[in-house]
Amino acid sequence: MMRDLIERLTQRYKLGAPVFQRADLTFVDLAANDQLRSLLLELRDREGFTHLVLLTAVDWLEEGRFQLTYMLNNRDANQTLALRVYLDREVAVGETIHDIWPTAETYQRELREMFGIDFPGSPRVDEEFILEGWTDLPPYRRDFDTLAYSQQTYRDRPGRETTDPRTHMKHKLYPEG
Repeated sequence: MMRDLIERLTQRYKLGAPVFQRADLTFVDLAANDQLRSLLLELRDREGFTHLVLLTAVDWLEEGRFQLTYMLNNRDANQTLALRVYLDREVAVGETIHDIWPTAETYQRELREMFGIDFPGSPRVDEEFILEGWTDLPPYRRDFDTLAYSQQTYRDRPGRETTDPRTHMKHKLYPEG
């Protein structure tokens, strides 16, 4: 079923090669971001993917882009399709889909705050969501320096010991070595 669907969609949309992760889970890339809305509407209205399971991002720092993954579910067919699109990291603007799936509003707010990806027109996207008063680089970006932030923000506690994780685990796993 999923193979047939991907084949039909590939005739109308610029899709990459599908990855059939499991019998009920397929990943596919959409090469043309301007086709996102029409593809999502077709999947929802004609193909039965009525549930937005997840909208998330991956920061591909070295490639200068973000990957957005729209995970959709067709409950009747017990199929999940993960549609991936890519955004230029410097621009970082995605298309809002809150009007297609209202739950997307929450995901889009989180992606705005944690990655700095904007979704113009999405309700409350500019309001603080999780990180009240945050003024630093979005913390889920890979160029955010968690160690520097921690050292600047929190004081050292007396008696706390810090060890190198690799050395610590080697000692725990191989105490005699």
